[in-house]
Amino acid sequence: MTPTDRTPPEEVLREAGLRSTAPRRTVLEAVADHPHVTAAGLAELLGTAGHRMSRQSLYNVLEDLTRTGLLRSIQPAGSTPRYETAVAGEHHHLVCRGCGTVVDVPCAVGTSPCLTPAEAPGFPVVHQAEVTWWGLCTDCAPAPR
Repeated sequence: MTPTDRTPPEEVLREAGLRSTAPRRTVLEAVADHPHVTAAGLAELLGTAGHRMSRQSLYNVLEDLTRTGLLRSIQPAGSTPRYETAVAGEHHHLVCRGCGTVVDVPCAVGTSPCLTPAEAPGFPVVHQAEVTWWGLCTDCAPAPR
């Protein structure tokens, strides 16, 4: 489930073997609308929208959705975990060192694994590579002279 793929959350949950509960549907939809959101950011979004959920319930829902592959958790260095629904397909991330904005970057190759390690001792199968680029977004970069 992504902002462009609006499969009903109850269907997505059932296909993953989870019961379709209101907290799970709400979190799944909120993350689809706000990719790369932290748990704290998600709690704030849900509270503003009038959805009451304890922090422990939120963390339990995030764990369930991540464990079943409905959400992907990324944790750029020095950051708290962030969640996204873009779990299919190979992509990477670009993080702004100024404001912390995270954006998806498509893989140049397009198939997993996007990158192949030079050596993989003891690992005959490699499934995925995660790359994080760091830079400054348009708002944080110095203006050209």
